[in-house]
Amino acid sequence: MTEVSGKRFGIIGPLAAFPRRIAAREVERRNGLMRRGVTRRTSHVVFGRGLIEKASPQEIETRLMQELQAGRRILSENGFLRLLGLLEIPAAPAMTGEALLEQSRLSPRDLTLLSLFDAFEHDAEPYSFRDLILSRKYAGLIAGGATWNAIAKSIHRSGPVASLTALSLHAEGADAIYARHDQGLSELDGQILLPLPRPEDAELEDLFVLADAFEHERRYAEAAALYQRCLSLDPSDSVAAFNRANCLRATGKLDEAAHAYMLAIKLDAGFVEAWFNFAGLMTERGQIDTARRYLEKAVALDRDYADAIYNLATLEYDAGKLAEARRWWVRYLELDNRSEWARKALRGVHYIDLQLNRKTAG
Repeated sequence: MTEVSGKRFGIIGPLAAFPRRIAAREVERRNGLMRRGVTRRTSHVVFGRGLIEKASPQEIETRLMQELQAGRRILSENGFLRLLGLLEIPAAPAMTGEALLEQSRLSPRDLTLLSLFDAFEHDAEPYSFRDLILSRKYAGLIAGGATWNAIAKSIHRSGPVASLTALSLHAEGADAIYARHDQGLSELDGQILLPLPRPEDAELEDLFVLADAFEHERRYAEAAALYQRCLSLDPSDSVAAFNRANCLRATGKLDEAAHAYMLAIKLDAGFVEAWFNFAGLMTERGQIDTARRYLEKAVALDRDYADAIYNLATLEYDAGKLAEARRWWVRYLELDNRSEWARKALRGVHYIDLQLNRKTAG
């Protein structure tokens, strides 16, 4: 219970092994919070196995590095289930990742990515002897021209990955993995042992991925419409509401954007980015007192939120509250003293000091 309580989980990509709603319900039961996507306060990121069907290997690797650099704990689907106590840890994990790499000749990169998509019995070290057998098979496939994502796509077709230890695996080009039998080669197809998501679950994941792609392509009106469809399928999705608000704001529909930000905050009162972006919208509309309250709320939720702190300083400076502006800029410089924004903050502090000294001298 303690490993989940108070933690915030973000999901990247569709879950393949179990419906998202079941995971969300279990996280909530254990006093945690789960959201689609990742926000500033996300502590754990789950990479859904469906992501390998939706994104390129390069996109996945880039996203993994971003989340690792942000200091978040990364989980595979099985790792997530084990953290929730819904999947047992296989017996006899006794091998370090370093030992497995040395004995299998698998690269550290491929071990990390294959573990992320549950290509082994264990989702992280310590690994088992079966994992060593699997790692040697995967190393042989990669040496034969296969890619890590082709392996990750193929292996779950045969049921539990441990069953692959008894198969002779072969790569046909970079994207096809086969098992050799007496009758020849066959695809790794087997009985599906885990429940499939309901159609609406799959539709929701696909809609969210497409909406996110449209948003990144700056096709904001189309993205907003898709996020609205996501909300019609899952009215509790604060991230969809927040993303829709951002898209509406980008298209100039400020009243609708304000309502969407309010919905995101209603669904998740601790959604820091929603408070921050809503404050920006209020500033644009000249509602300075409201913007100030929302920025202060964002900083209260995340005291190291540098962007919110800088904007508070600017807002107070524009309002003529120099002492308050100086206080916030000094705090900003404690968090960032190298960027262009830091140089602007430092100039702001120096200017305020000059003005305050003049008033004192006068």
